[in-house]
Amino acid sequence: MLTQVFFISSAAPPTVRIIHSGHACNVEEERHTERVYTIREGETLELTCLVTGHPRPQIRWTKTAGSVSDRFQDSSVFNETLHIAKILRTQGGRYYCKAENGLGSPAIKSIRVDVYYLDDPVVTVHQSIGEAKEQFYYERTVFLRCVANSNPPVRYSWHRGREVLTQGSDKGVEIYEPFFTQGETKILKLKNLRPQDYANYSCIASVRNVCGIPDRSVIFRLTNKTASPSIKLLVEDPIVVNPGQTVSLVCITTGGEPPPLLTWVSSNDSLPQRSVVKGGTLTLPAITSDEAGVYSCVASNNVGNPAKKSTTIVVRALKKGRFWITPDPYHNDDNIQIGREVKISCQVEATPPEELTFSWLKNGRSLRSSERMVITQTDPDISPGTTNLDIIDLKFTDFGTYTCVAALKGGGIPEISIDVNISSTTVPPNLTVPRGKSPLVAREGDTVELECLVSGKPKPIILWSRADKEAPMPDGSMQMESYDGVLRIVNVSREMTGSYRCQTSQYNGFNVKPREAVVELIVQYPPTVEPAYMEMRQGLGRPVVMTCRVLRAHPSRVLRFEWLLSNRLLHAGAFDAQRDETEYTIRNLNRDGWGEYTCNVINEAGAGKCTFQVTGKAYPPEFYYDTYSPLWQNRPRVYGFKLQWTQMNPNAVDRIVAYRLGIRQMGLQRWWEQEIPVDQTISKGELMTHNLTELIKPESYEVRLTPITRFGEGDSTIRIVTYSGEFHCSFEEEPICMFTQDKNDDFDWTRHSAATRDTKYTPNTGPSGDRSGSKQGFYMYIETSRPRKEGDQARLISPFFNVAPKNPYGITNPPAYCFGFFYHMYGKHIGTLNAFLKQKGQTTSEGPVWSLSGNQGERWKQAKVSIHPTASFQVVLEGIRGPGIEGDIAIDDITLEEGECRDPPPNLSAKALSTSSHIWLLCVTLVLTLLEGQR
Repeated sequence: MLTQVFFISSAAPPTVRIIHSGHACNVEEERHTERVYTIREGETLELTCLVTGHPRPQIRWTKTAGSVSDRFQDSSVFNETLHIAKILRTQGGRYYCKAENGLGSPAIKSIRVDVYYLDDPVVTVHQSIGEAKEQFYYERTVFLRCVANSNPPVRYSWHRGREVLTQGSDKGVEIYEPFFTQGETKILKLKNLRPQDYANYSCIASVRNVCGIPDRSVIFRLTNKTASPSIKLLVEDPIVVNPGQTVSLVCITTGGEPPPLLTWVSSNDSLPQRSVVKGGTLTLPAITSDEAGVYSCVASNNVGNPAKKSTTIVVRALKKGRFWITPDPYHNDDNIQIGREVKISCQVEATPPEELTFSWLKNGRSLRSSERMVITQTDPDISPGTTNLDIIDLKFTDFGTYTCVAALKGGGIPEISIDVNISSTTVPPNLTVPRGKSPLVAREGDTVELECLVSGKPKPIILWSRADKEAPMPDGSMQMESYDGVLRIVNVSREMTGSYRCQTSQYNGFNVKPREAVVELIVQYPPTVEPAYMEMRQGLGRPVVMTCRVLRAHPSRVLRFEWLLSNRLLHAGAFDAQRDETEYTIRNLNRDGWGEYTCNVINEAGAGKCTFQVTGKAYPPEFYYDTYSPLWQNRPRVYGFKLQWTQMNPNAVDRIVAYRLGIRQMGLQRWWEQEIPVDQTISKGELMTHNLTELIKPESYEVRLTPITRFGEGDSTIRIVTYSGEFHCSFEEEPICMFTQDKNDDFDWTRHSAATRDTKYTPNTGPSGDRSGSKQGFYMYIETSRPRKEGDQARLISPFFNVAPKNPYGITNPPAYCFGFFYHMYGKHIGTLNAFLKQKGQTTSEGPVWSLSGNQGERWKQAKVSIHPTASFQVVLEGIRGPGIEGDIAIDDITLEEGECRDPPPNLSAKALSTSSHIWLLCVTLVLTLLEGQR
């Protein structure tokens, strides 16, 4: 292998263009350079982002929503190709490809994807009865409305039987598009129905075969029996059932022509998973409370409005029994006293509420309402489902256990019973915060318990909420219940610092003015610092400054800091109250100074840690992909490759003295290694090259490149080298694939795209896009406007391609290559386009291997010719200016492949010419010129 390293300046900002594959119907280049890519729904969308630039740009696809928003814009695709299989209409919109590599501004290109579709049309029929006219008859009018979802907009046509209906073709027929539907709906109006109007009507929806989408049609039969649907539910309303029962709802049609289609819908958005629909019957097996609700039978036959009948299913249930005791309400008592009034309230949630019944027991025996024991149900001042027991003029004998029993009429649901104890020991509630429990100090991540001591008999439920702000509790609710007065918070966070209110609830306790207390919670957390991790690369003898910055901490009074190398303490001290950062400086870095430095910033809650990895390792090299590096043969069975790279931040560390090159054949384990010496200092952005030789065709190789400094080996970079045996150039990048302009010709070829080219000098001659049809794509052309004159020549010369002899005595059987390109020769003043083979060592070029003159029409055509070089060679494309300014010649997509040309294009006028016969060249050129003159 060769060991030369060449340096060339190379850093370049990114450029980007979008190419497409997959199932495009059309790609339009609209005004303002907008590209529109149309695709049929269900096909595969594939867009590829072609980028240039060095270092290799990062690529990101994003999207703005189309007519229907979707969530693509929330996530990005980070690779060159965007692939969407079976695209949906909602996935239309503008797609952006962004490339950035840190040099200059990011490069962005976009393309609008338009998804085409056509749904089956739907015909609905509506009938109107007009007001009496002159007291003689009623006008009966029928409207047939046709609707189909589509993109692009649909066109409709109506047929009656085989007859095409158009506006004005029949006095009884009117066709129009209502203004408010913006052309999406087509209505056929049949005025004052006649016998011939009873027929088969078909609506045909068409998008005019755009994207190959065929027309769609629907037929509706209109008869004198056509009628909107009517239905009947064979069930009660409401239906009251117990949980676990099987419920069947039956719906039948009582009218409608054509026969209506029956469906069931639920007020819960969707039918229960276990439900079974058979015809008009809906069966709900083993029904639960969650499946209660309104169920509707809907009948539709596209005539008039759908018919709908509903019934409500009520599932019996009893839940949530609660009680509270109200001392004498007339004396504002907070406790129970003999001789005063006491009210016991009991509340239960029941479904259906009207079936709820209550009964009371005292010490297990049934209790009836009397003058002193007054039982009332559903007090209008309280919630429904409530019963009250008023004990008037409380006596000693009234102490005991009172039981409230709730049941539903009809049975089948277990009763709920609630015991309430009234005694001389019944006392109102009291709330206190235990000593030392407020303020409560905890560390972030701990489990904490906020505590309020609650006393009283019966013991009330405690409600917890935030006291200092309108903020949710840790579980997300605004209020949390506690039966023991303790609020437990797992994994407490700094956001939970603040005041918490504990408060008695009236339920399951006394109905008196709520008692409340406040607990302060303080959550401490260690300092949050930056950077969490930083790699610092530096050469020997240079200074290194490390800074650790405090972002936030609680308590904010930071106690101290300490700097360590590995586990060895370097420096420690108290934090300066005026600053929020601490620094450590290495004045003169030596080998012992490389390693992991840690800065701990410590407060009462713990430590925040900044980590710095100080190393002398060189950054990885960056392989260069943009300039074409031909994979070409040096001998028949081997090929060579020009490896190109730049060095990331070469000046950050000691001078790079060499690169270790490793190479191995794909699939094999063994690496072959060598050192590539570097004799000079590498500048940032310099391009280095090294020729790889002796690579076996057609194998691929893995190449590893590692920079070496005084520190030792740096970070490696790996790439794959694959044999292609083909040279291809589409002129998309500024270096134009290492083609050069001939210095001895009259003028130069110009690189341009249709989107940027100024055509005011030669209108209607140059191509309207590159060979692929893109207005953003580039090509080369000769500009024939002044000061150019007839006969001026412009020559474009390819890089050298190597051909080595099979034996030391020369080539006896020269190899074949197929040279191909696309040309555009349109205009009345077109001159001549020649292709030459230029071999190394030859002082003069042979005649052209391909030649063509005159106007060839406004389109790109392909040329192919087989060549047989006997030494390293170049190909030359020569454009010769014709007699006037309308003679621009363009070329694009140049290829060179091994082997004879297969199926060359059938172009007799572009016949390949022998490299040794000048006479044939002159004859063919003369004939073509005569033919052009006769046109």
